[in-house]
Amino acid sequence: MSTAILPASEQLSLNVMNEPKPSPAPREFKNVRREVTADAIAVLTFDRPDSVANIFDRVTLEELNAHLDTIERDSALRGVVLTSAKPGIFIAGADLHSLSTAPMNALREMVEFGQRVFSRLAALPLPTAAAIHGACLGGGFEVCLACDFRLATPDKATKLGLPEVQLGILPAWGGSTRLPRLIGLPKALDLILAGKTVVAKQALKLGLVDDLVPHESLLAAALKKVAKAGRKPHRATPLALKATNNLLVANLISMWTQPKLFKKTRGHYPAVLKALEVVTLGVGRSEERSLKLEADAICMLAQTEAAKNLIRVFFLQERAKKLTFDGGTGKSSSPQRVERATVIGAGVMGAGIAQWLAARGVSVMLRDINTDAVGRGMATVAKLFADGTKRRTFTPVEARAAMDRISPVVELPSLRRTDVIIEAAVEKMDLKKDIFRKLEQLAGPDTILATNTSALSVTELADSLCAPERVVGIHFFNPVHRMQLVEVIHTPRTDAEVVRRALKFVQAMGKLPVLVKDSPGFVVNRVLMPYLVEAARLFEAGAEVTDLDEAMLDFGMPMGPLRLVDEVGTDVSLHVAETLASHYHRRMAVPEVLSRLVKGGHLGRKSGEGFYLHRGKEAVPSEDAARFVKDDSAANLDRVDLELRMVLLMVNEAARCVEEGIVSGPEDVDFAMIMGAGFAPFRGGPLRHADTVGVANLVREMNRLVDDGEERFAPCALLKDLATKDGKLYPEKGVLI
Repeated sequence: MSTAILPASEQLSLNVMNEPKPSPAPREFKNVRREVTADAIAVLTFDRPDSVANIFDRVTLEELNAHLDTIERDSALRGVVLTSAKPGIFIAGADLHSLSTAPMNALREMVEFGQRVFSRLAALPLPTAAAIHGACLGGGFEVCLACDFRLATPDKATKLGLPEVQLGILPAWGGSTRLPRLIGLPKALDLILAGKTVVAKQALKLGLVDDLVPHESLLAAALKKVAKAGRKPHRATPLALKATNNLLVANLISMWTQPKLFKKTRGHYPAVLKALEVVTLGVGRSEERSLKLEADAICMLAQTEAAKNLIRVFFLQERAKKLTFDGGTGKSSSPQRVERATVIGAGVMGAGIAQWLAARGVSVMLRDINTDAVGRGMATVAKLFADGTKRRTFTPVEARAAMDRISPVVELPSLRRTDVIIEAAVEKMDLKKDIFRKLEQLAGPDTILATNTSALSVTELADSLCAPERVVGIHFFNPVHRMQLVEVIHTPRTDAEVVRRALKFVQAMGKLPVLVKDSPGFVVNRVLMPYLVEAARLFEAGAEVTDLDEAMLDFGMPMGPLRLVDEVGTDVSLHVAETLASHYHRRMAVPEVLSRLVKGGHLGRKSGEGFYLHRGKEAVPSEDAARFVKDDSAANLDRVDLELRMVLLMVNEAARCVEEGIVSGPEDVDFAMIMGAGFAPFRGGPLRHADTVGVANLVREMNRLVDDGEERFAPCALLKDLATKDGKLYPEKGVLI
């Protein structure tokens, strides 16, 4: 039998012991192997076949349970160690497909079965340890909490946490019960309520793990830890934990925290409030009663629309990581990784893109028109790395090495060896055409020519070149280091291989792509702009800034529309609005207030004033902007009416994107709007929201506004057709997405 589970320098002789066949457990173990060392320590290795990740599904839980049968009967064993054979993942969590599609009785049975298995592990009379390398999340971390010891590698790949509330549920395999008993109620709540994931060093500081060990020594260290323990450790509860882990303190914390959470979530994320309730109630009760609270809570939460939509968003993120393109040819390929890139334009976007690429190992040339512009760009890059170092995203050594990968230039050399060129210059078509003609001459025959334009026609830009098939849009969002979405835009003439390479490049850089056919505004700006324009139009018509923004905060948007215009810049918003209005003038007239603000130098946060007066982090409605109110026709609209008008325009434009076939389906629009514009994730996106509310109901409201003379609300053909059939944008297929 192989001894490959141990590093060569630490190999121990293994002796597989004769085992009674567990019954009624599975006869064949595919997901969890058991081997026994010469020191009589059982090593359970998680290794899901034909997968890069380990997850807990029913079969894996049954295999672990069967191994526990054997371990409990074997009096010769001295300990148990859990480890993973995957290179970058310990256990990624529970099988969400099974949990999210299971009937309620099956879900409860699955939850309670997992609880019983992990409780059996925790109750073993032998010392147990988890040897953690890679992602250890959700159920993966909960099984570690059932062990006596946890050792982890300090590698970047190692991350621990209980992110369940981000999926609309809560830790229910003992995480909500055992974590407070390990690190104390306040720290446990901080992790659970935010769904935080922490790196290994933070985990050690918080007490989630007992020690950090290099990967090559991890298993040997875990075996040594268990062998040295000798018997099941008895850990006395520290005084600090006794001071916080009691019902009196838990009640006080709950009463203090609950209103803050409600204010932050506006009641839209029930999992956060339910997790607070379960953890604070469970900490002063027996483990058995606390586990029942977990099970009851997750079964309730799993039925909510918020949980269903948040889990759908998770699946859409996973889908984006694997997105491919064949261009209708039926062919696919595996493009090589991008090693060298050139970024044209060292402004905020260009510098952000250069910094992101360099941080991921790409050699980057950053070019602008003169040394001052390039210098400002490099200063922006340096600040991004400095901020990342403060947040411990990078070590100082990593930040310096990444900075060294960026070469600032004014005069471009030959770019024949460059894999991809990303243009991020000023949004002027004539300028971009001039840049691309020069790039076409300098670039190699296989170099991707990409534009980061946010609204201009990629087709028009490509058609100005001798080889338009080389041009693709790669639209990053600002700030680049925070926004995960990238729109990959292809024209009718873009070569399929160029699109494949662009997708692979975006995925390799850790971003999430959405594939879009070239169309004015693409997806995000096209759907977002009518919403922002309507907010500005309503402001002109007498609606209060605070009412407009609060209405959409109540709806679940992360920021109100007029505050967002200020953050983006009134000048940028005006430019995008005018670009789209030139194509969609019948339904998108640009309100005068935007141009008047820009002419007055009120550019939003960057100038200190726009719709708001900005003073540091504080922002109050601008009295100066109030001069641009034209009438009072919207002054009496309440927040519900304001919200309805703004949401209807987003839904209508999102449906047009599907109707015109610029995306493959409604899930692309919803994913893009959630990841690129912050559309309320718990609603699942504008089109999923339309299905939930009822397409026919929304069309009825649109028609009412049209009857009142507001033609811009006229529903598109797709929505009208669905409304007559009482149909949905998402056909019922029995799957989440």
